[in-house]
Amino acid sequence: MTPHTGPLLTSINLPSDLKKLKLDELPKLCEEIRQFIIEVMSVNPGHLGASLGAIELAVALQYVYDTPFDKIIWDVGHQAYAHKILTGRKDRFETIRTYKGISGFPRMSESEYDAFGVGHSSTSISAALGMAVAAKLSGKTDRHHVAVIGDGAMTGGMAMEALNNAGVSNANLMVILNDNQIAIDKNVGAIKDYLADIVTSRTYNKFRDKIWLAMGGGTKYGKNSRAIVKQLGNAVKTTLLKSGNLFEAFNFRYFGPVDGNDVIRLVKLLKDMNDIKGPKLLHIHTVKGKGFEKAEKDQTVYHAPGIFDKTTGTIKEDKCQGLAPKYQTVFGRTIIELAEANPKIVGITPAMSTGCSLNLMMAKIPDRTFDVGIAEQHAVTFSAGMAASGYVPFCNIYSTFMQRGYDQVIHDVALQKLNVVFCLDRGGLVGEDGATHHGAYDLVYLRCIPNLIVASPMNEEELRNMMFTAQLKDMGPFAIRYPKGRGVMPKWKTPMVPLEVGKGRIVRDGKDAAIITLGHVGNYAVEACAELEKAGHMVAHYDLRFLKPLDEEMLHKIFSQFKKIITVEDGSVMGGMGSAILEFMADHGYTAKVQRLGIPDQFIEQGSVAELHHECGFDTDGIIRNTSLLILSSC
Repeated sequence: MTPHTGPLLTSINLPSDLKKLKLDELPKLCEEIRQFIIEVMSVNPGHLGASLGAIELAVALQYVYDTPFDKIIWDVGHQAYAHKILTGRKDRFETIRTYKGISGFPRMSESEYDAFGVGHSSTSISAALGMAVAAKLSGKTDRHHVAVIGDGAMTGGMAMEALNNAGVSNANLMVILNDNQIAIDKNVGAIKDYLADIVTSRTYNKFRDKIWLAMGGGTKYGKNSRAIVKQLGNAVKTTLLKSGNLFEAFNFRYFGPVDGNDVIRLVKLLKDMNDIKGPKLLHIHTVKGKGFEKAEKDQTVYHAPGIFDKTTGTIKEDKCQGLAPKYQTVFGRTIIELAEANPKIVGITPAMSTGCSLNLMMAKIPDRTFDVGIAEQHAVTFSAGMAASGYVPFCNIYSTFMQRGYDQVIHDVALQKLNVVFCLDRGGLVGEDGATHHGAYDLVYLRCIPNLIVASPMNEEELRNMMFTAQLKDMGPFAIRYPKGRGVMPKWKTPMVPLEVGKGRIVRDGKDAAIITLGHVGNYAVEACAELEKAGHMVAHYDLRFLKPLDEEMLHKIFSQFKKIITVEDGSVMGGMGSAILEFMADHGYTAKVQRLGIPDQFIEQGSVAELHHECGFDTDGIIRNTSLLILSSC
């Protein structure tokens, strides 16, 4: 597919081309970029809504600032598609998020215009501040530093830490708060209410417009207009908003809110604000999905809608009827069953309710389901507080984001032996979101924590049984990690039974070698063993189920019977399940050839899950190839 580009966009490959346009041509360019993104996303799914809403902002930033000398840092990166198009990647944009294509997020190694790699929330202000202070130390005082942060990301504690530090730094820092009132789901919390109060206060906004006119023209009040405006602004914000301004409390000069989808006004404002030294914040209000009717109306669905009709917006039907469900669906339905039977169960998520399917419980049992915003550290300790009070929290977090709450898992949950159930969604390689979103390290960083049970299901039935087991009385800290995508059981709603913690199962007998698997990748081993049998190799298969505690009885049996062993995991081979098996072998004096398959010691880029599993060598073909070579090798 070669996407269509309008007449203005055709001539633009770099920001230097953009600067040749007249100011009144920018709205037309924005519309061309909007149609270009829609056309590509309709056949190559990506993060549609946020990027459509931030097109005018991306154009204004590149029009005003001298990038890459000036530094623009996009928080998360969902909103940066127009940025990529304007900075030398237009001709490759149709490859975004595909195998060997360009990343869906800004990456320093991809372009000099990507000032900082992002993908996790709430990092932009810290990074921009670091760059601003470094520029000051280096004498580059004419360099501008801009952090673009979404309103949802402002709930992340790291953003507040950065504001606190920046406010006393006197650094030449601009923070642009892109306020569209939604991350994936609707934003929650007091900050959301505070921003909404600013945006919807008619009295304040009417007075603010007068202030902007005075500031922009500078004729009514002469050279001291900005000083007068600041005094008036502080007074009116405190009076009309019934509280002091949050950002000015951090010692930021606050401007806004303004229409972030008005590119001409944005350009003028940014040029005006460039003359103001020190930390400043521009609050813009944008519409997620701007310019695409369906995306504006259903912002959660069109955050990343999959394949859709570029004209009508109709999402193409998922031809998966009769197939196995997604693990996320199994989790969402199962926790409702458990919560209906156990009134002490609560569900907690840091702004991932739809992605994790906790929204199903939220709809049915809203008083026991909590979205705490993009705040993983808080989510973990909030869960610990509820567990300390006799409840059983199911803390549902993407594996990659659990990394942000690691200290809390150790100190607030495991150390105190609290019965928090961590349901780690998207464990392993997740596909098109790439390196920032792969759940590659959870098995490694969890298995070393005392008191913590770590389990991973091979199928939907095991997920249900692990969830049932985890909520039993006095079970203690319990982590269950499962992958993104579909399982293997179309008839998945089996009766739940408790599992014996730390006990695996034998899937298949054999004599030539043993394969030990953990989690969903065990299904690759099932296929591989069947193919190996056709080649005359009888290979045993063991589903470990629990990484911690290990099934030592089963491992003693395996090492007593086999001298050739393959371990398979959808996680880092360095320190993961395979490493645990090697440690067991060494601790008990066994000798065997053990080959570990999993994610190698490198960051894996984007692509489909199947492509990435194949690249890493632990799909069905990889298991067959490595097992065959191991069997044929001499001991």
